[in-house]
Amino acid sequence: MTLLANCAVALVALSHLAFLVLEMFFWDHPVGRRIFGMTAEQSRFSKTLAANQGLYNGFLAAGLAWGLWSGGTDIKTFFLVCVIVAGLYGGATAKRSIWVTQALPALVALALVHAAA
Repeated sequence: MTLLANCAVALVALSHLAFLVLEMFFWDHPVGRRIFGMTAEQSRFSKTLAANQGLYNGFLAAGLAWGLWSGGTDIKTFFLVCVIVAGLYGGATAKRSIWVTQALPALVALALVHAAA
């Protein structure tokens, strides 16, 4: 069960690394515009905000990696709850699909972490 929980946490961490790359480096490129459904003007205007958002996603990924490295259930729990809260807020305010792409995987990982503890 611990292996499954750690794989789920790693998947959430990797997804946040992917969000970091998309938001910090590809936001104002055709790939980022296609993924996020923006025009060139929209992406150019919001590029700095997206980079900041990407940095925060990197911190979430780093925290989850720290939890995996240390084996600490408390660390994993804290960062997974942060991801869940961010996903719930993002889904309510930006795009509902964030509930499925961000909050749900973290919730599943959190349940597995606590089942394995």
